[in-house]
Amino acid sequence: MKLDVKEDPALADVEVRIRCPRIDRRVRRIIEAAEIEDLRLVAQEGGFLRVVAADAVLYAETVDAKTFLYTADKVLETGLTLSELEEHLRDTEFVRATRQMLVNLAHVQGLRPYLNARLELALSNGERVVASRQFSPDIKKRIGL
Repeated sequence: MKLDVKEDPALADVEVRIRCPRIDRRVRRIIEAAEIEDLRLVAQEGGFLRVVAADAVLYAETVDAKTFLYTADKVLETGLTLSELEEHLRDTEFVRATRQMLVNLAHVQGLRPYLNARLELALSNGERVVASRQFSPDIKKRIGL
């Protein structure tokens, strides 16, 4: 592994560029270490790695063994599992809504009871997601109900 660090006083923030032949476990560990610093998430979009502020993510969902981050206008794939993402976002506004989904409570604009003790959550982009009855009590508690 080659590490190249350049100091540039003209930059407003730290910029990390990873160039690799493939994204493997070692690269993922480097990415995860960088993510922890500012609660930023790394995801892929159109073949490029993108850094996404955690607070821009409305929810995260696992579909077919892949984890996706949903922002107001984009869907990005992350290399993290949902459990790893949950651990990374511990002590934030993210809460488990189903076995396959984490929801950012900062983007929940409303909720209503749904069938079988589940909750329907209205998100800031107009989308609605359903929290399972297993995780609904924790969501109510976190919201203060």
